[in-house]
This record gives sequence, C-alpha cells and structure tokens, in this order.
Amino acid sequence: MDDNQTEDNKPIFRRLYERVFPTVADFFGMLAEQSANAAETTRLLVEFMETGDVSVSQRVRDDEHEADRIKAANLSVLSDAFSTPVDREDLFRAITTLDDIVNYCKSTVVEMDMLNLQPDKHSLQMALHIREGADALAKGFARLATDPAAAGIDANAARKAERTSEKAYRRAIVELFQGDDYLNMFKRRETYRHMSNAADRVADAARALNNIVVKLC
Repeated sequence: MDDNQTEDNKPIFRRLYERVFPTVADFFGMLAEQSANAAETTRLLVEFMETGDVSVSQRVRDDEHEADRIKAANLSVLSDAFSTPVDREDLFRAITTLDDIVNYCKSTVVEMDMLNLQPDKHSLQMALHIREGADALAKGFARLATDPAAAGIDANAARKAERTSEKAYRRAIVELFQGDDYLNMFKRRETYRHMSNAADRVADAARALNNIVVKLC
C-alpha cells in the first residue's frame, strides 16, 4: 500500500484489523532514547565540573531544550495510546523523572554562571556519581525490552550511585559550613542542592524502571 494512502482509502479489512488490534507504540524504545539523552547531559555536567568551560555549560542548557522536546513527544504518545505494555503510571513516572534529571543539571550550571562560581572538588564528585547513575539508567532502559531481569540490576546500580552522591553532598556541606564566609556558603549550598536533587531524580527513575521490571518478569 502507498505510504501516502489516506485512512479512507485503506482496504476495509485493514481498517477493521487496526481498530481491533491497534499498533502499540514502542515505549521501551522511547525510554531508551530519553535515558540516553539524560546520560549525555550528565556527561556534559561532569565535563563542566572538570573544566569550568562556559561553552560546556551552554551545551547543558541546549540539552535541556532537547530533553523537553523528547518529554513532550513521549507524553503525547502516552496520552494518545490505546494500550501500553505496562501500567501508564509507570511509564509516566519514568518519562517525567528522566526529564527532571536534565532539568536539575541545567539549574546547576545556570546558577553557577549567575553566581560566578567555579566548580570545586565536591561538585565534581557529585557530578561523577550522578553520571554513573544516569549511565546505569540508560543501560537498563536500553535492554528493558529484551532482558528485563538485567535491567533490574541496572536500576539497583543507579540507586546505589544516588546513595553515594548523597554521601558526597553531606561531606560537601560539612566542609562548606566552616569559617565565616557566609556569602560563599549560601551560594555553594544552592548549587550543591541542585545536584543533590538531580541525584534524587536518578533514584526516582530507577524506581520507575524497577516497577516496570517487576511487572515484566
């Protein structure tokens, strides 16, 4: 059949078949793409924390715009879908929490630029753990359709990375609140907190991944 053929021109049996057995969107493929995008943003976050390069900061901002596009497209498909391979709530949670990771990466670099802060050892350490968690998520979502049990292992690895990042955050806060440079304390604390929130969203996405795995296995 011609790809340009309209719905009305389709053979009647084809139209009936598509109504009874509608095509299910490739949600796992969509989540694999979105998680890969989030992992790339965290890679850029690490690069920024290593170099302080403002051009890398801009790339993080650009990635956030692309993440918004992917999120909107995925939510639109989910809203219109007649059926889904797992609960809609799990898919919705995965889509939104993966986007939140990117949002907090952007918030971090934007406020560091606004407050004229350079990266330090603590921000780099937290960024490394966030990237580790995002990489595990990307790996897990990529093999969700073919090996859900292995994807569950990746989800656990992502949650472990979040816990390690949280420990790094606490160490950073303890060291930060020494002395009397209060302006620097409040500035740094804001950016550290954005990174802690990014790590929290890694854990949230990992829980969404685990929920899907449980229902597939």
